[in-house]
Amino acid sequence: MKTIRDIYEDQFRITSIPFASSDVVIFTGIPLQKNSYKTNSGKYYVTIKTNPENIPVLPAIGQHWSVKGTRQVEDKNIGDYVMQQHTYESPSHIECSLPETGEQLIQFIANEKDFRGIGESKARALWELLGKEFHATISHDTPASRERLRGVLSEDSINALFEGYSKYKNLAYCNWLSAHKIPASVQQRLLKHHSEQSINAIKQNPYVLVGFGMSFQDVDNIVKESQTWDNFALNGDSRLSAALEMSIRKEVDKGHTYSTHATLQPHLTNLLKDKELVAQAFKAGFNKAQYVLNPETGTYHPTAQLLMESVVAKRLNVLAIQKNLYDEQANAAYCVAVSELPYELTQKQAEAVTTCLDNAVSCITGGAGTGKTTVLRTALRAYAKLGFEIHAIALSGRAAMRLHEFIGFTTSTIAKLLRDEPVGSNGKHLLVIDEASMVDLPTMYRLVTHIHPTVRIIFTGDPDQLPPIGCGKVLADIVLSKVIANTMLDIVKRQEGFTGIPEYSKLINQGVVPERMTTGAIYFHETDKKDIAQVCCDLYQQSPENSRVMAPTKALVTEINKLIQTAVNPNGAMFQFKMREEQLFMNLRLNDTILFTKNHYDKGIQNGSLGTLTSVESSNESYGEVTLDTGEKVEITQSILDCMTLGYAITLHKAQGSQFPRIIIALQKGKIVDRAWLYTAITRAESEIHIVGSTADFKVITERPSNAHHRNSFLVNLLKRERTCDFGSDYGCKRK
Repeated sequence: MKTIRDIYEDQFRITSIPFASSDVVIFTGIPLQKNSYKTNSGKYYVTIKTNPENIPVLPAIGQHWSVKGTRQVEDKNIGDYVMQQHTYESPSHIECSLPETGEQLIQFIANEKDFRGIGESKARALWELLGKEFHATISHDTPASRERLRGVLSEDSINALFEGYSKYKNLAYCNWLSAHKIPASVQQRLLKHHSEQSINAIKQNPYVLVGFGMSFQDVDNIVKESQTWDNFALNGDSRLSAALEMSIRKEVDKGHTYSTHATLQPHLTNLLKDKELVAQAFKAGFNKAQYVLNPETGTYHPTAQLLMESVVAKRLNVLAIQKNLYDEQANAAYCVAVSELPYELTQKQAEAVTTCLDNAVSCITGGAGTGKTTVLRTALRAYAKLGFEIHAIALSGRAAMRLHEFIGFTTSTIAKLLRDEPVGSNGKHLLVIDEASMVDLPTMYRLVTHIHPTVRIIFTGDPDQLPPIGCGKVLADIVLSKVIANTMLDIVKRQEGFTGIPEYSKLINQGVVPERMTTGAIYFHETDKKDIAQVCCDLYQQSPENSRVMAPTKALVTEINKLIQTAVNPNGAMFQFKMREEQLFMNLRLNDTILFTKNHYDKGIQNGSLGTLTSVESSNESYGEVTLDTGEKVEITQSILDCMTLGYAITLHKAQGSQFPRIIIALQKGKIVDRAWLYTAITRAESEIHIVGSTADFKVITERPSNAHHRNSFLVNLLKRERTCDFGSDYGCKRK
């Protein structure tokens, strides 16, 4: 029986968190007597269902919360007795608070897992020691505070106490921020930067929130709706510069590292609705150093992006002048590396290897089938013989694993390298960046500042593939600048295992429709738009263990995934879990192919990781298990539930940096589908391709010029500014 009652208020202690995702969090608890740790009633429990963005901190067992709103009351049969569940869905007010009384604090610390190693006896001794000075002592980690605590706690327990408390010491600020409709994710970033001064910072200038991820329109709304900022000037520099910041961010999100007045003005006009305010916004932004105006071109360069480009250019230019390094030792290492090959290098490949050895920074570029990996493997063997430590990295885990298989050296993801200690302060080091076309400007900036200036770099990749998701186009700019030694490899026709993929992809890249739509290991399937999903599904079933479908839109990916799941895994056990008396489930089955859509580096997964759902058995905090395609096993916990989806079909961006034996391409005309998209999709295949769509669409997509690389980037200009003499070397090795 369910009833709806009027506005009600509850105070409770969290006892369970049955579900948590990026969209909704559900937590339950027992009602408390006011200002007490004791339960108010044993006849009902409280359940909260809300968006995580609407609460000040993520819920944890043991926390004290107060809630106000409309509640739904439902009788629940618990064994031999009936208990009421009071459910608040998206309540009007919800607040987390630290316990204030002695017994509340003792029970909170003893039961909260953040305070590991501190049980009830230690918590009670802590309260007896500090009493009302508890919060003042624990809020700041100082030598004096630690010395006082050593009377009752070990060093490990002291560390746990400060770490656990840090999570809650800003609650007073969080609750104020939540009351002003500031999302939790914005709060976290704000508090990390401003700490105790967060509220004062916002009161002085609410538009600082734009810099922490809140939209300009949302800040405008809270300013208009709240009496806190009654006297805030809507034509003031703070508001106007924030509007400019938001406009610049829109252009950066499109991949640009600089903008023009013509592109920024419409964004500003949309936000400010006034031409005079738009003109003032440009002045306000300049005064706050939000951008640098290039006097030669009249272009607007966001300060952060210009700084990153300048640092990257300077680091690369320092390496670029270090050339003519190919000496007798390098030649000897080259000869040994070449002699170990089961085949002979072509002249161009040999040139690429010696170029890598001759320059402190170099590039190996080319399309599929051009022998980039062969060149890289040979160059790295030579470098190893010269005593260099090799650091080979790729953007995705799958790409790193594939790179390791090809080159034989230890590899890692870029993310892992950046988490490890900086590279190269001692000894000789070489950094290899594979699939460098995918590396955006912020990532490249982090890489060059993470390695010692003496570390040599080799870039490999295909500048004609889709640019990175983030801003910039580093590899394309490096190649275009001609400042850094680059060997562009052409197609090598293989004697055996001919697929036709390199030749086919080259034609697409040039905007030429192949004479034969089906050739070699490439098969074109003429298909009506309405049947594309089903044909992709049928093709997948022919070789499920080797296939992956590439589709341009999330909607088409979802449709194909549902069809394939029904076709190849109709009877797999459903992935489900129980919350109290409710059975929750996701549309995943045992043995389904799984795609992870977010980074969880601590669990060994990142956005784009693929695996198989190998267990749906719940145990403690685990709901099952996914076996990654690297062989590693990942327990399914609440933190990763919302980033799991079917992975039979994926978008092209999820596939960049990876290759699959057999690719099925769902071809549809659309905003993002151009020849660069098709070229990149084709080059994801190792041995076999199936293109599903119409010949007419294929022709339009191939012949239409690509806009993929039309990004404003200043890196080329910065690299050229310090250009030195030409590259080159006469060193070589006679091959038998």
